[in-house]
Amino acid sequence: MPAGRWTAKKANAWYAQQPWLLGSNFIPSTAINQLEMWQALSFDPETIGRELGWASAIGFNSVRVFLHDLVWQADADGFKRRIDRFLDIAAYKGIRPILVLFDDCWNANPQPGKQPEPVPGVHNSGWVQSPGEKIVTNPASWGRLESYVKGLLGAFAGDERILTWDLYNEPGNKGLGERSLGLLRATFEWAGAIRPQQPLTAGVWADYPALNEFQIENSDILTFHHYADAASLLEWIQRFKEYGRPVVCTEYMARTRGSRFSTHLPVFKRERVGCYNWGLVSGKTQTVYPWESPEGAAEPETWFHDVFQQDGTPYDEVEVTIIKRLSGSD
Repeated sequence: MPAGRWTAKKANAWYAQQPWLLGSNFIPSTAINQLEMWQALSFDPETIGRELGWASAIGFNSVRVFLHDLVWQADADGFKRRIDRFLDIAAYKGIRPILVLFDDCWNANPQPGKQPEPVPGVHNSGWVQSPGEKIVTNPASWGRLESYVKGLLGAFAGDERILTWDLYNEPGNKGLGERSLGLLRATFEWAGAIRPQQPLTAGVWADYPALNEFQIENSDILTFHHYADAASLLEWIQRFKEYGRPVVCTEYMARTRGSRFSTHLPVFKRERVGCYNWGLVSGKTQTVYPWESPEGAAEPETWFHDVFQQDGTPYDEVEVTIIKRLSGSD
């Protein structure tokens, strides 16, 4: 077992103390990406508080939130203060977040400062990778990433408001493949040197054998992403449970791909697997549109992701009723 990794006994004891983890991936509707969420010029605690309140009201007790290394590089102390304020807001709403450090998804060249406006009709038109393909594939440039990981985890290593650290979202996405293994490995080493009190993980999401093996063998709790039907979901859950550690699905729910609250939440609850759907409030990320939506597309009748409209009205009252019933918040 890797040095510093929790034993299965410790991981299961930790998980036994948690409620059934139920929540969403969260970015406020006023932010197009992680930079706009966290930079000082656009940090929006009022919207964050309002929208986390809607999450809490339907029974969500956690959210998964993406950070960004460029915010740390520009203003580490300010970033820590904004994270602290976010954690206070979340705690007040009864929500403990998973915090994500790196991400290989979407646009490969993140730039600090004012972010672009959404491209009409395009899913996640402004979402950015962290740190971005050029950095992922250049180990000589990782010094600042090590400072980010160690500084951030060191600052919040004992913070009870944080549920889990998700060190790297979908390593290998956007054509990087197993070229992301080096940074993934280094990130676990840096995090292991701090060894926060919260569990560490990086979720399996695609068939990359070397990446998947490393993720499974080094995560304290096992996490995965799943955007297919309920029968396939159960197969994945059973596969991961064979390792004898807690299992949490950190991304699911794409209505037009057969992944819905009505079909999947009963499976997650019966199996006591935590679950985080993609998207809370329809906003600048435009994830009500499917992944492949073309520029200028009309808003789809069936939303791909997200739960609420920007005024707090549920997209589907029946879905919200199901969530409330299964969470016990009704």
